[in-house]
Amino acid sequence: MAFEYRENASDEEKRLARQAMYKKMRAEKERILRRRKILKVFFAGILAAGVFSVGYVTVGNAIKGDEPEPVQESSGLVSLADEESPADSGNVGSDTITVSGSGTHPEETKEPVETSEYDYADYPQIDFDTKGISDDVISTNAVLLDLDGNRVISQRGMNDRISPASMTKVMTVLVAYEELAKKSRDGVIDLDDTFTMTIEITDYAYSNDCSSVGFLDGEVVTVRDLFYGTILPSGGDAAVGLACYVAGSQEAFVELMNEKLKQMDLDESAHFTNCVGLFDDDHYCSVFDIALIMREAAKIDFLRDVLSLHTYTTSGTEHHPDGITVSNWFLRRIEDRDKGGEVLCAKTGFVNQSGNCAVSLFTDNDGKEYICASAGSSSSWKCIADHVNMYLSID
Repeated sequence: MAFEYRENASDEEKRLARQAMYKKMRAEKERILRRRKILKVFFAGILAAGVFSVGYVTVGNAIKGDEPEPVQESSGLVSLADEESPADSGNVGSDTITVSGSGTHPEETKEPVETSEYDYADYPQIDFDTKGISDDVISTNAVLLDLDGNRVISQRGMNDRISPASMTKVMTVLVAYEELAKKSRDGVIDLDDTFTMTIEITDYAYSNDCSSVGFLDGEVVTVRDLFYGTILPSGGDAAVGLACYVAGSQEAFVELMNEKLKQMDLDESAHFTNCVGLFDDDHYCSVFDIALIMREAAKIDFLRDVLSLHTYTTSGTEHHPDGITVSNWFLRRIEDRDKGGEVLCAKTGFVNQSGNCAVSLFTDNDGKEYICASAGSSSSWKCIADHVNMYLSID
């Protein structure tokens, strides 16, 4: 990211110039999102008009006894109608992390899937007698784990190596919480302690086009805001800030993440290189690994709340006096779906190499809990539909 300053500009002037640049970038992204929303409505109207016209012609032909002409689907219209909502793009409540060529459909750029074999003896508490997954589920990789019965109910490619994208952040908050609890006297974390965002952190988030809460250089935020900001809007700025608060740097924090994988006996199948979920050849796991990580995180009451909250407003600061309101869009979109229970926890993600992915925790009407993890869906809405279908398949 390039910034230009006048000659002999002071550090304070440079800081203010960067903040102005960030605000300009956010305003531009919001403008693009508004335009995209208008275009989506416009093309949806055209599509609806086309469907009406085809129906009208078909009925007319039927009356005349003629066979209707075959209709050629317009991939452009379908693509726009199926595009993710503005909330899933850019840094406005998004879980999207963009890599080179992000404008291409995920299925067209997905890397060949690598498979890593598990030694099931490492998981004696889990029953692996599973069934396949319905064709209604389009995700290339998925697993449904019964927490009460400690068994995998169904799976498809659950051992395949994937890029976890922003699902990584479930491990980020898990490691952060456990490390902070170790350092505290009585295991109680001071969530009101503060951390000052740095230019390195905000530059990292913007230069990698991460989803972002919108924290600015020099902004003093609470540890609580870093936790919620990491999960609800999938904030890259919050995740790196949390990592630096806990370990001093993202690099040191990633070492703790990989130590946690080893403690969980997942180091043979998973490895992390960053706390955000940016694509890297050495940043990988499986959907089964992510399900187990979510299981660990959900055991902690505070993290369960972080992963379950639909909307959160950060504390007021000098930079944002009214705070910043963020949302977990997976939970808000799935809440009205008929799924036979309630989704309590969720974290989504996207990179081209994994498609749309998500991990969620579900409780049925009898209070039994399940975890679903999936990757390789073609849109955020279809990813949600896959989780609904998986939960509806529970006997």
